[in-house]
Amino acid sequence: MKTITASTSRPYDIVIGQGILGQCGDVIQSLFPGGETVIVTDDNVEPLYLDILKRTLEEAGIGCVAFIIPNGEESKSMDIVEELLEFLAKRNVTRTDFITALGGGVVGDLAGFAAAAYLRGIPYIQIPTTLLAAVDSSVGGKTGVNLKSGKNLAGAFHQPSLVWCDYDTHKTMDPERYSDGIAEAIKCAVLKGEDFFSLLETENLYKHVEEVIENCIRLKLRIVSEDEFDTGRRQFLNLGHTIGHAIEARSGYEIPHGHAVACGMVAIADIAATNGLADFDCRDRIANLLKRYGLPTELPYPIEELTPYIENDKKRFGSTLRLIIPENIGHCRMVPIPVEEISSFFHI
Repeated sequence: MKTITASTSRPYDIVIGQGILGQCGDVIQSLFPGGETVIVTDDNVEPLYLDILKRTLEEAGIGCVAFIIPNGEESKSMDIVEELLEFLAKRNVTRTDFITALGGGVVGDLAGFAAAAYLRGIPYIQIPTTLLAAVDSSVGGKTGVNLKSGKNLAGAFHQPSLVWCDYDTHKTMDPERYSDGIAEAIKCAVLKGEDFFSLLETENLYKHVEEVIENCIRLKLRIVSEDEFDTGRRQFLNLGHTIGHAIEARSGYEIPHGHAVACGMVAIADIAATNGLADFDCRDRIANLLKRYGLPTELPYPIEELTPYIENDKKRFGSTLRLIIPENIGHCRMVPIPVEEISSFFHI
């Protein structure tokens, strides 16, 4: 079991280990003595892990009740947020209570957003059960839901009080969904540098899961500590996401996040190299590593169909979109593109 402390505006611990889900009760009770919790989870995770979590919480003297949502990106909506907020109100949840997110990124983002909104903010805990959530969405305090116009356009910055990551829960994941997390880990490796990237190139990721999770979390925390509210440095974590989010939205969220980001990383690396801003070797190494783990590297739609979504990206600042360009492994830079030039920039 390994503990990493997040040095954010509200510090918290991230605990990583194997087979530790049933050991979190006493730790949580020490954070919220006398508090009760609403466990937010989905109908995939519920039969697998809800009873284990409830047992350890109840043994620690924490009352709990579950709010179950349908699995899938469609649940990351304002309608489900409203249902959850009404559930909290009817349960008379107070500021001494807390929400526990048990699941993947959809559950964590939704639960965190509800926690930020209810009573103008109550605590919440992240218990990620997917690799994607473990390496990315459970850490850093970004919460949110999708609007019809795009992904994550409604949200709040709200740091969790604890992240408890038992990577044994990944064993029950569908391989395609597991690869979503691998895509985010590869993104982190492009940002972090040769040591991490070479590890993924030469070693079997599945045998180094804890090391991979730790590398991703330490990278993200370092960046978040410099820019918690996403006004500058933190935007480097969006490598591949501008095109990736456009792919997700265009597909009606049928293409999963990691697969879309994989395509987005290769596409932006190719566009950057074609524009003379990066090396083609960087593009090739990213594409080859993604292919090694069975991830897609070709855009599923013509760039013309993605451009309207790109122009509406949430990372747009006024009339400028900030793109993260991978120059080579371990070296990315931010390139501001005027909105009126986006179409020509992407249509090389």
